[in-house]
Amino acid sequence: MNWVRGKMLGNGTFATVNLATHPQNSRTFPSLTAVKTSDTYGSHFLVNEKQILDSLGSSTHIIKCFGEDQTFENGEECYNIFLEYAAGGTLSDQLKNHGGKLPENLIQRYTRSVVQGLKHVHENGFVHCDLKLQNILVFEDGEVKISDFGLAKEKGLKHGGKLECRGTPLYMSPEAVNESVYESPADIWALGCAVVEMATGKPAWNVSSGSNMWSLLIRIGAEDESPLIPDELSQVGKDFLEKCFIKDPLKRWTAGMLLKHEFISSDETVSLVKELINESPLSISPSPRTHFDFPHWASSSVTTLSPDTKELCELKFEQGFCSPDERLQRLVTDQRPLDWSESDAWCFVRSN
Repeated sequence: MNWVRGKMLGNGTFATVNLATHPQNSRTFPSLTAVKTSDTYGSHFLVNEKQILDSLGSSTHIIKCFGEDQTFENGEECYNIFLEYAAGGTLSDQLKNHGGKLPENLIQRYTRSVVQGLKHVHENGFVHCDLKLQNILVFEDGEVKISDFGLAKEKGLKHGGKLECRGTPLYMSPEAVNESVYESPADIWALGCAVVEMATGKPAWNVSSGSNMWSLLIRIGAEDESPLIPDELSQVGKDFLEKCFIKDPLKRWTAGMLLKHEFISSDETVSLVKELINESPLSISPSPRTHFDFPHWASSSVTTLSPDTKELCELKFEQGFCSPDERLQRLVTDQRPLDWSESDAWCFVRSN
């Protein structure tokens, strides 16, 4: 395949993203795309992403994948997928360009597009599992699209007898923490967290640098605490968030229901978004060195913990799943949980 790798746009735990130029007479690729590249070890995430994007089909609210390629660079075999290039960066970048917060009319516009994208994903039988501002891309025309499907999964797909850790802790839903359940309602909870962050410039959960991850998970899984609804939003915006943050996933609103909510039911004009987007060059900062660096703990790879695994995270489980109460109890025993802010405390897990 004939293409040229350009400047780096960003990098993560398992992949790097660069600009890629293609021959102008190509029938398959536009002249400019983003190329996402990983080595052999991380390639299964990109393979999963391409397969899911191919299965989802065309949607104006989902990033488009043009194809794949394998290359040999710097003595290493690489797997590449080619995606739409978003000149506006991510919603996280837009937040920085607007001084840390977005105006409510822009939040409404972006949220509507994301919900439309989630509706398409869920109706086609998948769950994104890692929705956050860094995974929502902004285009020159002001439209936004959901990206990064490396951790996405089929609805109903289970890892029997194992505890599954998937996604970014700050965006995890109560059922994901307590029962390792990652279904459509988990994406809606993450959507609420993203809306809070757009409105306040801060995570939905009040955490400080160096905080222990387990204390956050206990708060998320507890029945008596929910993310704070920001005062910056109108009453209708607050009501929208309340629908996203219903603890019971069976009662939480679906994407289809949210599209009828007054907060996003009336579409804003694209021209308004164009005026508000800062067209100055984006500064791309590297991803955190660890999964839980603040202010945004990075996505976790899909890690499955066997019930009797003692070495991982010092958690002990009996055969099968523990109840939510038992699991939370074990996180606060006198045996101190790992401090995930210290690099020496990390456990690295690789799965084929």
